[in-house]
Order: sequence, then structure tokens, then C-alpha cells
Amino acid sequence: MRIKNFILLIVVCVSIQAFSQKAVLNPDNNPADKKFVADESSEMTWFMLQDTVKIEIGKVFTKIEKNKKEIVVITTVDMKQTASKWTDTTVVETANFKPVYHSSYNQQRDMVLNFGKAVTGYYLDKKTGTKTTISEKTEKSYFDSNFYPQLIRCLPLEEDYSTVISIFDYNPKAKTGVITATVKSVEKTSMRLNEQEHSVWKVQSTDDISKNTAISTYYIDDKTRKILKQNIDFNGRKMSMELNETF
Repeated sequence: MRIKNFILLIVVCVSIQAFSQKAVLNPDNNPADKKFVADESSEMTWFMLQDTVKIEIGKVFTKIEKNKKEIVVITTVDMKQTASKWTDTTVVETANFKPVYHSSYNQQRDMVLNFGKAVTGYYLDKKTGTKTTISEKTEKSYFDSNFYPQLIRCLPLEEDYSTVISIFDYNPKAKTGVITATVKSVEKTSMRLNEQEHSVWKVQSTDDISKNTAISTYYIDDKTRKILKQNIDFNGRKMSMELNETF
């Protein structure tokens, strides 16, 4: 009986460990090291890739402000072929990255989300002039879909690490509500950027927003956890964003 009890105990412990490894990440189950998100301003160049040719299509500016209560991430996209800029603002709680607020403004649509017991706000389609009131009840814990690239920087990255992340996304033309993003693989490698060699974590991810057809590959400095480069492969279309500077 003692041997059987001992074997049973081992099975239970292994099962608990396996479950904890596969548990979906959310603000209530958050292993992120929050020190890697700090006050920061950065600029990235956005390229379209055609075979071996890189064509610059825009710039992406990111500003992060962090205090004891909240983290604010403001992203501005300046595309070469358009006069107007795309601006996203994301606010999350510093303690566990729980979403508070998200807004997105561009020439095609405006969107505002307020996160609480329900997700409220509006979506304005500027082409049709249609304004939709948003009121989505949610039962699961989740991160804002716009924040999860910042979350990936803070995860306990190691060789062969993978995980599933609970996120909320609103898109009237696609799946809306609590969905998932997946970190598919992590490997240690090196890359050369701005005439410097960097030791990086190469992190591949996808999400339900694209029905898992778009693959993003992040190259994250293993010491500072800054995103140095991001490649995007979507149905054969390849794009890249490369860090110019941080200050």
C-alpha cells in the first residue's frame, strides 16, 4: 500500500506540474518580470520584404510611461503613403498588466475600449459613418491584445519555452472577445543590428486575430529585453520592423 500511495503521489505531482505549465497566462496567472517594462521611447523602421529587397513603408514610434499604478504605452505609426498617422494608446495596471483602457485612431476607424466587469466603448467606421456601441461581458481574465508584445518581453524566456496567452480583441470583421495568442517557440541566437552584435531570444508567436495564419518573430535582447526586430509573415507577405534607437 505504501508503494502504491507513493506512486499515486508522484502521478499527482507530475500532473499538477504539467497543468501549471500549460495553464493559460492571464493577469491572475502572470509569471512576467515587470522590471523589463520601464520608461522608454523608441523608433523602428517598418519594411516590406520582396525577395532580398527591403522597401521602407513607415516608422513606428513607441513611448512607455510607468508609475506605481499604471503603465501607459503610446504607439504612433507614420506610413509613407498616407498623410494621417495611426495612434494607439494602451493603459494597464502595473501590478499584473490587467487592462484598463485602449484607444486606436486612424483614417479608417476610431475605437475606444474601457475595461472593467464589462468591456465598454465604441467603434466608428469612418468609411460608412457607422458608430457601434461596445458592451461585451467577459468571464475570463485576459490581457489587452495590443499589450501582449510588451508582455512577451517580460516572460521567463528560455530554450523551447512555449505558452498560451489570454487576450481580448475587438474587431467587427473578425472574431471578437476573449481569444488567445500563442508563443510557439523560443530559441537563443544572435543577430547584427546597427553595426552591433546582439545576443537575443528569438520568439515566434501567433494569435486568433489572424486565425493563427500570421507568424510574428521577435528578436529580443537577452539582457535588456528590448525588442530589436520583429518579422511578420502573413499569407506569403513578409514585413519587418527594426529598431533604430531608444532614448
